[in-house]
Amino acid sequence: MASFRAFWNSPMGPKTTHFWGPVANWGFVAAGLADMKKPPEMISGNMTGAMCIYSALFMRFAWMVQPRNYLLFACHASNETVQLYQFSRWARAEGHLSDKKEETSSQ
Repeated sequence: MASFRAFWNSPMGPKTTHFWGPVANWGFVAAGLADMKKPPEMISGNMTGAMCIYSALFMRFAWMVQPRNYLLFACHASNETVQLYQFSRWARAEGHLSDKKEETSSQ
């Protein structure tokens, strides 16, 4: 009971935005995971790129803020991973990422 009370009243506990902000941001990760089943033609390169930059910036913020917010950092690291994967799917579908064999054989 004492450990629960300590968590409840901590600066990172459920009474603070340091807790609920990251919890809400896990929705971005869930949405990105759900979008993995969709065809890459439906991916917006601009929005996915913006999400990559957003998560990278907030990863830095979560690391630099005092007290350090590991929950927010983990959330944005997960989102960065998902969004970079989605961005690579989009880039392949658009033809921005191609095998070097194809480039050298066509010349």
